[in-house]
Amino acid sequence: MTKRVAVLGSTGHTGGFVIAELRRRGLTPIPCTRDTDLDHAFQQADAVINCAGPFVATAAPAIDAAIRAGLPYLDVTAEIEVVTDTLTAYADAPVPIVPAAAFFGGLADLLATATHLPHTEKILIGYALSSWHPTPGTRATGRVSAQRRDGRRIAYTGGRLRLLDGDAPHTEWTFPPPIGTRQVIGEFTMADSATIPTHLDTPEIATFMTTNAVADLRASGAFTDHGQSFLVEVVTRSASGERRAVARGHDIYAITAPLVVEAATRLLAGHGATPGVASLGARFDPADFLTAIGLDCFDSSGSPV
Repeated sequence: MTKRVAVLGSTGHTGGFVIAELRRRGLTPIPCTRDTDLDHAFQQADAVINCAGPFVATAAPAIDAAIRAGLPYLDVTAEIEVVTDTLTAYADAPVPIVPAAAFFGGLADLLATATHLPHTEKILIGYALSSWHPTPGTRATGRVSAQRRDGRRIAYTGGRLRLLDGDAPHTEWTFPPPIGTRQVIGEFTMADSATIPTHLDTPEIATFMTTNAVADLRASGAFTDHGQSFLVEVVTRSASGERRAVARGHDIYAITAPLVVEAATRLLAGHGATPGVASLGARFDPADFLTAIGLDCFDSSGSPV
């Protein structure tokens, strides 16, 4: 029998990609809106994917309904506070819960897992986007997170997430060719700084975003994703050396669909389906997972991850 997946936020931009990806894989999506009776809809489903932001309003009710129905739950949130709330509140949940199974969160988590070194001292994550004119949903979730932080920035340092005052640092990052050295803004902390420490021991995670993408994000222009490309580089450092992994692709919203749907497909097949909250990197072999979704990923030598 074909597996059925309830998709919250199915009419949104990312939700549309997820619906299409489910159908491409032969799964049956059950579209859900904010007005859907979740308990009724989930009775018809085998898993739940939540694409409905801001997730501070939707994650807990959807998780609770998934638990009542006995279904695996996944979401694509980039809201760090929602990820940390989920990790705390649902650690002992009787069903698998996978937060931030998306471009911001899951992808860098997988790359960090692939580059893990014993006694890691620091993980650095560099994002290079050709442009970033975000969806209205992204802008809304960003405003909610900023309000929860009272305008302060967040960073993972000293073994925990901390709220910091003042401006974020500006520096440079030398990405692999053809991007090369670019101006970046530091402490551009994303959901991976919440998920990575749950299964990889590191006292420091530093995240950087190219300044052109930050300028686009802060501008008031209309959403567009035409021709957007991305490169994500993760560097793991320890006293014994350094390892790097890089992922390239197009459209940060579109790539979220294969990430979260691949995870859902594996959970439905019983792979990585341990109850409780765990990220993509904690549940799945990163090289196998990245290969399965066809993402162009390689290490510092140019070999596939």
